[in-house]
Amino acid sequence: MLPSRQATGSAVVLPDPGRSIGVVTSTLATLGNSRTFDAIAQAAAAEEYAVKLISLGRPSRPAVTDAFRELAKHDVDGLVVLVEEYALDWPGIVFPEDVPVVVVDSNARAGYPTVDTDQAQGAVLATEHLLKLGHETVWHIAGPSDSCAADHRERAWRRTLTRFDRRVPLPVVGDWTAESGYTLGRVLAHDPAVTAVFAANDQMALGLLRALHEAGRSVPGEVSVVGFDDMAEAASFWPPLTTIRQPFAELGARVVQTVLGELRSGVRIATPESVPVTLVVRASTGPPPW
Repeated sequence: MLPSRQATGSAVVLPDPGRSIGVVTSTLATLGNSRTFDAIAQAAAAEEYAVKLISLGRPSRPAVTDAFRELAKHDVDGLVVLVEEYALDWPGIVFPEDVPVVVVDSNARAGYPTVDTDQAQGAVLATEHLLKLGHETVWHIAGPSDSCAADHRERAWRRTLTRFDRRVPLPVVGDWTAESGYTLGRVLAHDPAVTAVFAANDQMALGLLRALHEAGRSVPGEVSVVGFDDMAEAASFWPPLTTIRQPFAELGARVVQTVLGELRSGVRIATPESVPVTLVVRASTGPPPW
């Protein structure tokens, strides 16, 4: 159980251990999952609910079904599925029938409510920003191929370039880490045609910035860079990073309210809910060098 607590005036109110929400996740190593889980825990604590976490490691249908069964032993009042990998597909997974289930995902699946930040909107905002600065096209460092979030961002980047009638470069695929951004960035840095890059998260953008600096490519003088997430350190990158801000606190609050709304009403509304994101413009983007 996560020892979440809510301060009320001078008192500290602990969640009622008899009221809890279970969270099933594949990993908390990624920024998106960890920030989302923290936001869910904080929102649950505000409603005096505890949070019980099961981490799957490598997600699979049997692993998720077993996680549901394990959480059922703890009499959770609702369940949140925080698993982004495409390897997890819903046919074959036995969902509990007697508790509310909310999926943190951009796609409605299996007749359950879904809540997520607007991944596609973020990619559109990032790509349009670079094109409107005058860049002929935008390169992309994508997230892992099994990630729903990475796929939504890549697809929206492609659609935006096509809508502007621009060439779509071949994306390079990272693993969300700064190390992968650096490795891929060393390749992009030595291509003089590259003047604008949209990285699918801020960590990969950080690695890209290092690769560009080492190659003598000035940012944003020669290459503009946009990230995604607006991690706490993004404003302290050099240069400060233009990025897409995901409102994780709002996402967590909506997830919890969806769970509790279903719990209180007994009605399951299986519609996707999307939380808007925003573009935060900092010093890492500018016009092309010509």
